Amino acid sequence: MNGSPRRRLGALIAAAVTVAAVLVPTVSFAAGPHRGHPHGAPVAPATPVIDGDRMREARTALDEGDPALRAAVDSLTAKADSWLGQGPWTVTDKPRPAPSGDPHDYLSQAPYWWPSQPKTTENPWGCPYVQRDGERNPEVDTGTDRPDIGKVFNSTTTLSLAWYYTGKKEYAEHAAEILRTWFVDPATRMNPNLNHGQFIPCKYDGRAIGIIDFSQQYTSVLDALAVLDTGAPGWTASDRAGMRAWNEDFLDWLVTSPFGKEESAAQNNHGTFMDMQVAGLALATGDKDLARTVVRAARTKRIDAQIAADGTQPQELARTRSWHYSTFDLVAYTRLAAIGEQVGVDLWAHRGPQGQSLFKAVGYLLPAATGAAPWPHPELEFYRYAASDIVHAAADAGDPNARAAVPRLQAPPGGDLWALRPAAEQLDSIAG
Repeated sequence: MNGSPRRRLGALIAAAVTVAAVLVPTVSFAAGPHRGHPHGAPVAPATPVIDGDRMREARTALDEGDPALRAAVDSLTAKADSWLGQGPWTVTDKPRPAPSGDPHDYLSQAPYWWPSQPKTTENPWGCPYVQRDGERNPEVDTGTDRPDIGKVFNSTTTLSLAWYYTGKKEYAEHAAEILRTWFVDPATRMNPNLNHGQFIPCKYDGRAIGIIDFSQQYTSVLDALAVLDTGAPGWTASDRAGMRAWNEDFLDWLVTSPFGKEESAAQNNHGTFMDMQVAGLALATGDKDLARTVVRAARTKRIDAQIAADGTQPQELARTRSWHYSTFDLVAYTRLAAIGEQVGVDLWAHRGPQGQSLFKAVGYLLPAATGAAPWPHPELEFYRYAASDIVHAAADAGDPNARAAVPRLQAPPGGDLWALRPAAEQLDSIAG
């Protein structure tokens, strides 16, 4: 623990529970591993975003031979198989440490900032750097931790799901090794902060918006942890305790640090994803009060302020990648709504003073998402499938227009996995 002066609500009680949890497995884990799966009884994981009961139902239907689910699992396992020969990765394995000098500190570079001068011996970076919104500088994928953390997130999410639906122990064991190496092992673990996220050479050693490197995907890792906790081979009590401690310290940093406070105040997708990450971490570490507070506040702080009466998201439309950022922001909204369901807050039911709602925001995207009309705003590279998951989410939440649109959605390149993990994910690859 980091000794932060502001611990979350219930922290003293949670600390005692955490110690006990090292000795006594969680309820879901106590139900045991799949024991001969696909014939063993499935367990509902205590996932903070995905509905664990729906996962259990999908497992049951799969075991009973559902052909559509079998096709989805085939797509999932093809992805999982591709990860088996990769990793693990470590934050300490980069050519130069973060500006702090500590190799355990995460480092990433601002994706849309480019050198404006030739690189010379006197000016090796080509400073000053200038912004080119939506154009990704290939430098960000060399010399920093950003590419590797993306692999950690994607691999562990895919591998844990593949284990849950197939019972193949190799998937769980590799996911456990990857998580243990990046987050738990003292020699290779990442420090639980993002002080040096999205630095700009010769300008900033780190920025608050670097938190998006984690917030856009880390709640999927929280779901993966809950899946592994249902009895995955190779996932130990020590692993669970180590990840719990890391998550608690990371949440404290997000809530108390200047960067965390600045990101929470952001009035675009950065703020929405920050809320989603904090609420997800709070729920995963036992602080339902904090999770509920964050989701409740999002009704006016996010939906009313960031979504217009016609369903547009003005801050996202202002970007050169307006389609990407409009769908991207709604990934955070719909996942935050899923967290809200677990703490008694219905974000889908909220209506703002001008009629703003998540349903309207999804509805604005439907013509382009279904191919019925072109997207009428600037977009450097349009991917229709980027909206597929959020339309699924709105359909599941009861919107008839979204339900009607589902058959006309474009499946993402890796196949439609909604039935296996019914929570929106970012389906196009651009980051930042």
